Amino acid sequence: MKKITLLLLGAILLSISPLRADEGMWLLPLIEKLNNKKLAEIGFKLSAKDIYDINNASLKDAVVHFGGGCTAEIISKEGLVLTNHHCGYGVIQRLSTVEHDYLQNGYWAMNREQELPSPGLSVTFLESFADVTADVEKALKGIEDPAEREKAFTAASAEMVKKAVGENKFINGRVVPFFGGNAYYLIITKTYTDVRFVGAPPSSIGKFGADTDNWMWPRHTGDFSMFRVYADKDNNPAAYSKDNVPFKPKKHLTISLKGVQQNDPAMIIGYPGRTNRFMTSAEVKETSDITNAIVIYVRGVRQEVLMTDMEADPKIRLQYSSKYAGSSNYWKKAIGMNVTFKKLNVADRRAQEEKDFSAWVAADKARTEKYGNALKDINTSIANRAEALYLANYTREALNSIEILGIAGGYGAYAENLAKGKTQEAERAMAMAERRFASFYKDYSPATDRKVAKALIKVYRDKIKAEDRPSFYKEIEEKFAGNIDAYVDYIFDNSIFASQEKKEKAFADKADITNDPAVIAAISISEVNAKAMEVLMKENAVLARGQKAYIAGLLDMKKGQAMYPDANSTMRMTYGKVLNYSPKDGVLFEHITTLKGVMEKEDPNNWEFEVPAKLKELYKNKDYGQYALPNGEVPVAFLSNNDITGGNSGSPVLNAKGELIGTAFDGNWEAMSGDIIFEPSLQRTISVDIRYTLFIMDKFGGAGYLLNEMTIAK
Repeated sequence: MKKITLLLLGAILLSISPLRADEGMWLLPLIEKLNNKKLAEIGFKLSAKDIYDINNASLKDAVVHFGGGCTAEIISKEGLVLTNHHCGYGVIQRLSTVEHDYLQNGYWAMNREQELPSPGLSVTFLESFADVTADVEKALKGIEDPAEREKAFTAASAEMVKKAVGENKFINGRVVPFFGGNAYYLIITKTYTDVRFVGAPPSSIGKFGADTDNWMWPRHTGDFSMFRVYADKDNNPAAYSKDNVPFKPKKHLTISLKGVQQNDPAMIIGYPGRTNRFMTSAEVKETSDITNAIVIYVRGVRQEVLMTDMEADPKIRLQYSSKYAGSSNYWKKAIGMNVTFKKLNVADRRAQEEKDFSAWVAADKARTEKYGNALKDINTSIANRAEALYLANYTREALNSIEILGIAGGYGAYAENLAKGKTQEAERAMAMAERRFASFYKDYSPATDRKVAKALIKVYRDKIKAEDRPSFYKEIEEKFAGNIDAYVDYIFDNSIFASQEKKEKAFADKADITNDPAVIAAISISEVNAKAMEVLMKENAVLARGQKAYIAGLLDMKKGQAMYPDANSTMRMTYGKVLNYSPKDGVLFEHITTLKGVMEKEDPNNWEFEVPAKLKELYKNKDYGQYALPNGEVPVAFLSNNDITGGNSGSPVLNAKGELIGTAFDGNWEAMSGDIIFEPSLQRTISVDIRYTLFIMDKFGGAGYLLNEMTIAK
């Protein structure tokens, strides 16, 4: 692999010829070399330095990593943050009570004093990217053992971060691999932890359509929420304090009310989570047949139990809204991925690419030496890890979704380590368990969890061979005559973790928890996990080696083409156009939806499609203010052909001048295989139109005063 770095740079930095402007999640430091010409051709008026500049304010300074899993943007000089409703969903749920249900009813702070502290929430700003590939390769040179390479990488990374950060306590650094470990960047960031909830619409707007409309177009969801970043008097990160003041950003976005037209330029900057655009046919089949299939089946069973209880009890609905949403989002995505994998022949298309790659490799001896074992390593590791992956995924999705076993497992790990004399490990386990315990019971229903446990322990028994199951299954057979329901009732009736009061009393009395039935079950599950992970770690090292060589070979084979690395939760830019699409013969989906469509979808008997009375009144009276289209309708959502994935939720959608026109929140059903392969004629980003966001905030929420701190384009 001696020449991999040169090959990589050659592949990245040469001409852009074959890629369409709608495909690609581009690294910001490379925009000037890779994307300037195409951006201008599409109609953007921005320079590369307008987007990314480490010495002057640029668009990257107005975009933040929100909560670690979403994106958000700064939309005022007072640190006001805009993101998706579903990105703020967990925070809003934690701040809610049955008496003050901000999920159900919405909330708007009418002054700074009413902005609600949001413990655990943070936003992270990108300071800089720096290519450190040569430094990492030097540190790893000659080291073949995976464990030793990891140790050397950790040491080298720590040294680079230390050198870059110095004595600055307000910034952080990490070295991140790209292109399967063929390139590395040092990324410097700054994180603010005093983030306060400003407002959001009720779920009947912010989650309108719920599971039915999720991943679908046409869409009519006002998927947005607002927060504010606070800092100390010097504008530096600080823990929550009443003395903190609104953060003063280097850059905040200007908002455009001009709206969007078909073929308008559209740019998105954000933090896409994970793509696998170099995935092989074997990996596609593994994803479909093991990972997605298990998610679809097990989550479907669990979600049915949760929804039944949520619909029956307002308290349980509030406790489990965020948990359900987090589960169902990927559940439906997995369904869509498997549908499109088959419909679009993704595995066969990947197999043809591998055939072309193999022929190219075989045509040259030097290539064969470098890349000849790449696909063999990938295919062998996928085959060898199949049973372990199946076991690990069923264990995670079924048994690890039983909440009482999760909380008991943390304390069980403490007891286990203590018994083995591993004091430090025991202390760490206890600290982690106590952190989780602090908020666990607020959003926990033992009755619901009991039903989930009965259903999922049966699912696991039916899908996993007896010899691979946790040892508690033997107890079910021997002590409960195979009756899973009776065993689950025994756990919940006798475990100290079934309620906060029982747990606190037991710990106050210094009770021995090693014989607690939930702890015993949790420990037996951890033993199964350990067994599966032993195999996975071994095979994953071979897989990583094969993937690195395969990607390096593809970069070499496609020299002259601009290439972008897979998403890995680092800031990226994607650009394209506002664009409609045709999902099938005779059907054309327009690029925009309006409030009229909300009213057309209304169903008072279905909670997913309830419309608030005030919104109906505004619609009836045509009280739209400055947010209406020329035809008198209010825009809700629009389409663009930008290339995004999970993690881009909440990302700003920008026009040719870099002004905010919307907030990305979803992809479309017909291209659910997009994390693996981009479908230019089908793949679309669904975004909330900024005019609908401001209309709901102003006219519906009565928080129009927030407009005074925003910059609205003339």
